[in-house]
Amino acid sequence: MADISAKLVQELRQKTGAGMMDCKKALKENDGDIEQAIDWLRKKGITSAGKKSDRIAAEGLVDTYIQADGKVGVLIEVNCQTDFVARNEAFKSLVKSLAQQAATAESVESLLAQPYIGDKSVTVDEFIKQTIATLGENIQVRRFVNFTVAGGKTGVVDSYIHTGGRVGVLVELESASESAAGNEEFKGLARNVAMQVAACPNVEYVSVDQIPAEVVQKEKDIEMGKDDLANKPESIREKIVQGRIEKRLKEIALLDQPYIRDQSISVEELVKQVKAKVGAEVTVSRFVRYILGEGIEKQETNFADEVAAQIGAK
Repeated sequence: MADISAKLVQELRQKTGAGMMDCKKALKENDGDIEQAIDWLRKKGITSAGKKSDRIAAEGLVDTYIQADGKVGVLIEVNCQTDFVARNEAFKSLVKSLAQQAATAESVESLLAQPYIGDKSVTVDEFIKQTIATLGENIQVRRFVNFTVAGGKTGVVDSYIHTGGRVGVLVELESASESAAGNEEFKGLARNVAMQVAACPNVEYVSVDQIPAEVVQKEKDIEMGKDDLANKPESIREKIVQGRIEKRLKEIALLDQPYIRDQSISVEELVKQVKAKVGAEVTVSRFVRYILGEGIEKQETNFADEVAAQIGAK
């Protein structure tokens, strides 16, 4: 077998846009012949996928997986480049499979290294590359989170997907008894809480007492520095700031929100109602909300400029 130098691998990468490990493997499979290695990569669909992997992927889907017993749940975001591909059944199927597979993964990296749930002969990463080659767009698993009701505890994990996969929420509720956890009122509460979180984008914590001290201090510093308080006595400023902070903290706490299906009660009061119905303690343990593409800087490209760039690159 020919000795595969780093320079040869780099040359193949520049010609194909494929990943380093893929290029190294292609060269080994073809005794260092770069042209045959290019053909090998093309047959595998890796060349095309490699080039597309540089494109910004800000569309896609947020989806969930809930285990049949309601004890395990996953929230995942998988990105592609256009809404057109996001609506493609092959892409949707991929995201569904990845959500299920992520139930046992610890990170995106570990998920990509696993044998793909739909075809054990390839890894998740390899299957995604195959899908990239088929659909013609960059696809990336951006993030996921999995919840598991801890051993010795009783509860349920549920989810809610809003606006066609653009907003997703995963919630975990705990109960003091197994019978309460299996109660339909309790399960319905989990779904309603998930919907509530989706409808309240400012909510970041379950309750005010869960808000970290540094967040509270930051809010206080902001309020104390506002111009409208500059000329007021210190004692008056403190009272005004305290009132404003209490209001602000309630705005980011789930339990203090008006319930979306009955604005006359708060979410906390809703939880108390369900507690009375199931005859056991009920607690909202945690939640996570994903908004598709949040934080990703989308690339704005003029179509004429894009065509000109492509012509110039040939």
